[in-house]
Amino acid sequence: MYSNEEYLLELLAEAGLVMDSDLQKAKSTKKPTETLLECLIKTGVVSDEQVAQTVAVNSGMEYIDLHGFAAAPHLKTLVPMEVAQRYKIAPIGMNGPALQVVVADPYDFETLDSLPHVLQPDLEIFCSTHALIKTLQANIYGNEVFGDVGSKTGGSTSDGDAPVIKLVNNILLEAFKSGSSDIHIEPLEKDLRVRLRIDGVMHDVEHHPKRLHSSIIARIKIMCGTMSVDEKRIPQDGRIQMAFNDKELDMRVSIIPTNNGESVVMRVLDKSSLRLGLSDLGFLSDDQDTFEKLITLPDGIVLVTGPTGSGKTTTLYACLNFINRPDRKIITVEDPVEYELAGINQVMVKEDVGMTFAAALKAMLRQAPNIIMLGEIRDYETASIAIQASLTGHLVFSTLHTNDAPGSVARLADIGVKPFLIASAVRGILAQRLVRKLCSNCKEPTSLSERELRHLGLEASQLYNASIMGPKGCNKCRSAGFKGRMVIAEIFKVDDEVRNMINQQLTTPQLRKRARELGMRTLREDGIRKVLAGMTTAEEVIEATMADAD
Repeated sequence: MYSNEEYLLELLAEAGLVMDSDLQKAKSTKKPTETLLECLIKTGVVSDEQVAQTVAVNSGMEYIDLHGFAAAPHLKTLVPMEVAQRYKIAPIGMNGPALQVVVADPYDFETLDSLPHVLQPDLEIFCSTHALIKTLQANIYGNEVFGDVGSKTGGSTSDGDAPVIKLVNNILLEAFKSGSSDIHIEPLEKDLRVRLRIDGVMHDVEHHPKRLHSSIIARIKIMCGTMSVDEKRIPQDGRIQMAFNDKELDMRVSIIPTNNGESVVMRVLDKSSLRLGLSDLGFLSDDQDTFEKLITLPDGIVLVTGPTGSGKTTTLYACLNFINRPDRKIITVEDPVEYELAGINQVMVKEDVGMTFAAALKAMLRQAPNIIMLGEIRDYETASIAIQASLTGHLVFSTLHTNDAPGSVARLADIGVKPFLIASAVRGILAQRLVRKLCSNCKEPTSLSERELRHLGLEASQLYNASIMGPKGCNKCRSAGFKGRMVIAEIFKVDDEVRNMINQQLTTPQLRKRARELGMRTLREDGIRKVLAGMTTAEEVIEATMADAD
């Protein structure tokens, strides 16, 4: 209720408003969720007004009696609702250029220091009671409740809301409607640019006057709830949870200082991806059967590889959904935990307190899990523990940053894992990329150009019975011709022959050549199949598999 309640109780005792007997009685009768001061006010020992007046006198701040007070409607454009709720304040008027606000706790120095940065430097601050300030907030802002900052938040606005609130909400709503994965708010030299990443492609959607930059950044920081509004020199990270049209919108927020001001990237965490099955990811039936057999083995390591943004985490979640049953204990170690998975124990890496991937993995093995998901194998210690876990009866899922599946063997060897351990532990490796899917509503028949045939290594005769399709554009895909993305995959099964090759320390090209002889389909070959099936375009596959041109 008050930031320095112990000191305030001393002030009330000195003023003769609270006796020692009152304190003793309050200690014995207060509820566990109550403070002593709240109990004293509830039982009538001291009134809320007396407390506020005592605080005001001792802080040198003027007390304002807000009973029946009516603030001018335009003031809520100067103090956004989220600012009023977060800092427990209310605007009461203007004195020339100075904005007048009322607070309940003059000892909350963090709030007093932040307000000039959040609102305006020229402020006059007064004191009143918590209850009267809440009543005034309700009178000013009506029933439009956005909820606590940083929690689930309503997305509706009214004509009286501050322009910056509307602007930010509209940006988020547009991102939600368009299915964006990222929102980029970037200060340029003369203006402010907003870009959305939709199906992996950046789109320039809005430009705003540079003067709005600081207000927009402050609004986003307030929505996160954990960021310092007045700190502009260092990177900050946070999270926003909102609700638009009864759907939850969850965003991971990163703010970094640039030469033109603070730049924001908001990663939209689409919870619908938690319900994806392997077939939803874009696997064709034969690859899906092969991969399902790998992820239902009783032990060993299954790796998913690819560059950042290739959908590795979504694939791992789909694997866990597929094998998650009540008779299995599954634990994950992630950095960070982006989604909460029902029925699965999730651990977040916190390196600042020593909770590294390796430390978490060691601890989780004492929890007797059947299945372990490790967000990433980064070093020898983590790899060593994961391999030992797989060799002692656990099924381990993890990721690596390699360009192709056979290259993962060399990557593990580079960080110090012995070849015989790799051969013994690894059961299979999936390399993947994401390509855009053609919009099923508007795609239309087309043909491949000579250039596309050459890049894909196809002859015209191979196109017999193919269903080559191209993008057109419609309302459902926002005229893009594409809607959503899917996986193109390369599955490297580690069988007895491959184990022998790993033990012989064959090079990655030798492993790759032999794996293809044994039937492994490359990323480009899987992409070609999906082009011929009319699922995506040749350009998408060529661009995603430039390193696989052989």
